[in-house]
Amino acid sequence: MFKPSPNTYPPYFQKYIDLVPEEDLLTGFVNQSLIIKKLLGSITEEKSTYAYAIYKWTLKDLLQHLIDTERIFCYRALCFARSEKVHLPGFDENDYAVNAGANDRAWQNIADEFIAVRTATELLFKSFSEDALSRMGIANNILTSTISMGFITLGHVYHHKKIIEERYF
Repeated sequence: MFKPSPNTYPPYFQKYIDLVPEEDLLTGFVNQSLIIKKLLGSITEEKSTYAYAIYKWTLKDLLQHLIDTERIFCYRALCFARSEKVHLPGFDENDYAVNAGANDRAWQNIADEFIAVRTATELLFKSFSEDALSRMGIANNILTSTISMGFITLGHVYHHKKIIEERYF
């Protein structure tokens, strides 16, 4: 489960894949889970409602965004692995955030949900054969491989982890 070739994912996602230090996808999930659990545990309920600027997401909004996006990326990976022929839609992350109601939830509840989703993500990718990982599909009008979706998922979390460290602490 090694890093995908750049011709198997949209150029936009190169910045995410470059953030993943591991060459092996499953090792990347294991290592990142430890890092993220530590980060989530360091955020208090009070801190979780902080937004670094007007019209920016709170930490609760941001974590809910990570959950929603990981679920969408996993759905795409599942569809690609199963040779889905239908083109999958894109999504508007801001519309999702507005309608998620994250700020009405407890931080620990959202953090627990992220950990549960991440566990399911790891199990999903462990279940894919090498052939399934190499299959391609179309999401948001762009051809992408199953394994690319895994690395994009990891990189997306690292991208937002960096934003949290730079702008929320």
